[in-house]
Amino acid sequence: MLRIVQAPNPVLSTPAKPVTKIDKSLHHLLKQMEEALISARDPEGVGLAAPQVGKSLQLFIIKQTPRSPLLVFINPHIESSFDAPKEKSSEHPTSISDDQKNAKEDKGVQLEGCLSLKDIWGVVKRDYGLILSYEDESGKKHRKKFEGFIATIIQHECDHLNGILFPKRVLEQKGKLYKSIKNTKGQQEFEEIEL
Repeated sequence: MLRIVQAPNPVLSTPAKPVTKIDKSLHHLLKQMEEALISARDPEGVGLAAPQVGKSLQLFIIKQTPRSPLLVFINPHIESSFDAPKEKSSEHPTSISDDQKNAKEDKGVQLEGCLSLKDIWGVVKRDYGLILSYEDESGKKHRKKFEGFIATIIQHECDHLNGILFPKRVLEQKGKLYKSIKNTKGQQEFEEIEL
């Protein structure tokens, strides 16, 4: 089975090359990536980019939940992104105070992690939705709108294809990084990393 590459491996910080041929070897790689993603534990993964398994290719897969279908994105390109529409504003409050927001973030809400950065977490502000053009595993071209959690996953995986790991986004946004640790009861807790 393919191993998930850990930072600071250079393949993770190098922009990936476009996929030029969808053939049997690419399908084999996709199957291996699916096995690696499904078998990932502590944390479980929802997405995996080819650079994370040591392959510098513009390709990633997503499996939002164990029961979700596997989605394949080849040569993806984010054409545009957008904020949540006004009627969704109750899900994404904009009127909370900075103190409330920081308290919410400090409790570990909306923490983003990565299978290539074991035990490191951070709050990343991502666009609510996006328009993505990509090819699927049969080479068919798509242009599709994604919103919510799947849009967040796509942005994270597209960053991988551009050689960017999520802590860079956290630092750009002047956020905080956390390290997860197990307490004496075996429960996960988060400790802020001094930058």
